[in-house]
Amino acid sequence: MRIGLYPGTFDPVTVGHIDIIQRACSLVDKLVIGVAINRDKGPLFSLEERVAMIEAECAEIAEKCGVEIVAHPFENLLIHCAQEVGASMIIRGLRAVADFEYEYQMVGMNRAMNDQIETVFLMAEAQHQAIASKLVKEIARLDGNISKFVTPRVEAALMAKLGKA
Repeated sequence: MRIGLYPGTFDPVTVGHIDIIQRACSLVDKLVIGVAINRDKGPLFSLEERVAMIEAECAEIAEKCGVEIVAHPFENLLIHCAQEVGASMIIRGLRAVADFEYEYQMVGMNRAMNDQIETVFLMAEAQHQAIASKLVKEIARLDGNISKFVTPRVEAALMAKLGKA
């Protein structure tokens, strides 16, 4: 069974994330969405809320693709999480060349710790390359329209979280 791990903070999950998830499904039999517990980033949504959003957004994708998709919170090293879930590959989404430089360093470190786990890069579709969760939250906070960047369910959750529902 090919198991892939797609890690991120997903605060909140965007259509860019969903694009990568859908495309990653063609590479694996099971996709684990690693929801990072990153206290340094100070997420707007709680871990439980982020996991619930991922599960809600991925249910239809899993059914349509015939791939098991599970949300898995983690706070340890990414390579350790990959080992825990039995992943043979880590899936990373790239938006721009600037992302690649950081990701390249991460691949080197991860391979030094476990050279049996490959990293696969998927480029975001052109219409999703500028989307970042941080920017989506900022746009929503300043009363901008975020409907192009998140699903209606995530938009409603974000607006409620910001007290704008």
